[in-house]
Amino acid sequence: MFTIHTEDTNTKARLGTYRSRRAEFRTPCFFPVATQGTVKGLDSRDLREIGAEGCLCNAYHLYLRPGTDVVKLCGGLHRFMDFEKTILTDSGGYQIFSLERLRRLSDEGVEFQSHIDGSRIFLTPEDVMRIQLDLDSDIVVPLDECVKYPAEYEVAERAVKRTLAWARRSRDFFGTASTRGAHFFPIVQGSVHNDLRAMCLEGLEELDPQGLCIGGLSVGEPQDLRYNVLSFIQQKADRKYLRYFMGYGKPLDILEAVSCGVDLFDCVIPTRYGRTGTAFTGSGQLVVRNSGFAKDARPLDPDCDCWVCRTFSRAYLRHLINANEMLGVQLVSYHNVFWYKRLIDRIREAIEGSRFLEFKNEFSARYTSGELQR
Repeated sequence: MFTIHTEDTNTKARLGTYRSRRAEFRTPCFFPVATQGTVKGLDSRDLREIGAEGCLCNAYHLYLRPGTDVVKLCGGLHRFMDFEKTILTDSGGYQIFSLERLRRLSDEGVEFQSHIDGSRIFLTPEDVMRIQLDLDSDIVVPLDECVKYPAEYEVAERAVKRTLAWARRSRDFFGTASTRGAHFFPIVQGSVHNDLRAMCLEGLEELDPQGLCIGGLSVGEPQDLRYNVLSFIQQKADRKYLRYFMGYGKPLDILEAVSCGVDLFDCVIPTRYGRTGTAFTGSGQLVVRNSGFAKDARPLDPDCDCWVCRTFSRAYLRHLINANEMLGVQLVSYHNVFWYKRLIDRIREAIEGSRFLEFKNEFSARYTSGELQR
């Protein structure tokens, strides 16, 4: 389970370890996103070399394609994608939320239209649990209702009540199913209303979860409201629970969220940006496909010791990307996932050394300098 080792005295950052049934990962931690059973552009050998401690897969996408029966036939998701560390599966609630014109919610569940073939599908909270357990996930997330910002108070309140009802049904199913040691992480909803967040937290903690997901943020709300909610959750939630901020974030956002006591992150940004030829560096984002790097013999980031930075020049990477060679975006994606892993390592080192606030300020100043763009 979750063990807290150190808490920063100047912020709410904390250092810990979480033990899933399959592996242990250190916190704060970042899971690369393997939506359909793969981190885009990387294979399992890459993830082992980088040192990825876990990844996020999406139950909604895997249910639609290739189907849970195929994954089960191949020995479960870990064997299917050759990844031995912790796998967390998202219920698909956010994806269904994003298909606003293609879905219909009721207290019983959600009906939606497949984005693949247009077929109509109805899923109950119990179905979503069953899908994740069939995939053999280590950490399962129940179906929830996420509302966009801004949302009227009554709309957000109704979503919280439905999220709680679905979480209770999911927990009941989880308690009677063959979970094989999987852990249950329900989602805290409530938009930017702290009283609704408190109501949701109180109801979810009654379910004896192993951790808490923070949902319904980074959906259009201003940053000050977002961090107000994170700070409130930090104060209100029992400290024994790992706090997982779903689908977040950019480097400076991660630092700020760690300051608010967040322990786990996932985001598609490292590979999504890699596919556009955009690399993360200590001095900000570097768009290596740009013409200014055509004769640049330097690595993407001189301070990075990943295989890509040790081996290839910006000029070569630019050439590959502009020649539409798939290797180009694969190499930049590899670098970005490695770079995120190293950022998290440095955050942990700073918390352990009681200098997290100093590190946060130093990193932020350099990251926004744009030094490597020149």
